Amino acid sequence: MKNEKIMGTKKWIYWVSIGTVLIIIYKFFDNFSGIGKWISHLLGILMPFLVAILISYILYKPCSKIEKKLKRKTKYSRGLSILIVYLIVMLFILFVLNFIIPAIFNSIVDLVNNIQVYYNSITTSEVGDGWTPFIKDNIIKPMVEYIQKIDFKYMLTPEKLMEYLSSAIGVVKTLFSIFIAIICSVYILSEREKIITSIDRFAKASMSERAYDKFNRYFTHGNIIFFGFISSQFIDAIVVAILASITLLILKVKYAVLLGVMIGIFNLIPYFGAIIAIAIAGIITILTGGWKQAIIMAIIITIVQQIDANVINPKITGSRLNVSPLLVIFSVSIGGAYFGIIGMFLAVPIAVLIKLMVTDYISTKNVEKGLE
Repeated sequence: MKNEKIMGTKKWIYWVSIGTVLIIIYKFFDNFSGIGKWISHLLGILMPFLVAILISYILYKPCSKIEKKLKRKTKYSRGLSILIVYLIVMLFILFVLNFIIPAIFNSIVDLVNNIQVYYNSITTSEVGDGWTPFIKDNIIKPMVEYIQKIDFKYMLTPEKLMEYLSSAIGVVKTLFSIFIAIICSVYILSEREKIITSIDRFAKASMSERAYDKFNRYFTHGNIIFFGFISSQFIDAIVVAILASITLLILKVKYAVLLGVMIGIFNLIPYFGAIIAIAIAGIITILTGGWKQAIIMAIIITIVQQIDANVINPKITGSRLNVSPLLVIFSVSIGGAYFGIIGMFLAVPIAVLIKLMVTDYISTKNVEKGLE
């Protein structure tokens, strides 16, 4: 009789618990818009700190390397290493703002102002009339029509000026957030051992030994994969942008710096980026310099990209990621479909980490079954 009462009580607690959980889930989705706003507001508040974590993560390796070299010479090696890295970053940003950005901006303005002239010259030439009318009518013409539809007078109306003012206020807030992020990133870099130790202690306290070993393994490998891939891709993009710009300047291609920077940026996207960049650069070169120059440009930039893919990039990365081209294409396609450009960029390291987890799972199960 006593056992029956205990069993009845357990069943009652079980069903009450399920009912409570279902009510909580219902209320959560019932107030989803409010919860979404609350989460969005919270992320807005935390954004400077999230950016600080990202900055410190990117600058961690350079700081560590410089600190090791300075450690024997001074006891202030950590502070000096952080100062040196931030000075290098600031000098790079100043160089971009003073030289690269103005050149790109002037090229864009000139291209927009002269797009009709370039289009008329290519469509009235013998080559333009006699060869590939599909490209002329379906690619070049829609691009020109889209640019011509931009109403620059509307951009200077009082309403638009008020929008620009609001945007300016938003820029001030953004600059303040960036300032907070930089200060926080300095503190994170200076106290990185304490932070890592705290995370490690929390993981040990809250996980079983087996779970902790897996967490430690995936955290370590994930860090190596993400940092190695992302940092090397950014450095490689800068190298490709410089090489492409110099090559295009030698070939006397118009808007060489603009196209070179674009090629470097698109190079961040594995496989597809190089193809898209050459296609866009080819169309602009056709408009500004004709088919012959576009073909020469495409051939030479393809050679530069192949040298980068087979020589420069492996040297920068240090070692290749152990992943097949098919997995790269698949992961980039999925990442781009669901998360856009950022998804395409992050797809490869995420795919490599997932592959590692799946491989470990299969190996563990096969060992348990006595198959390995």
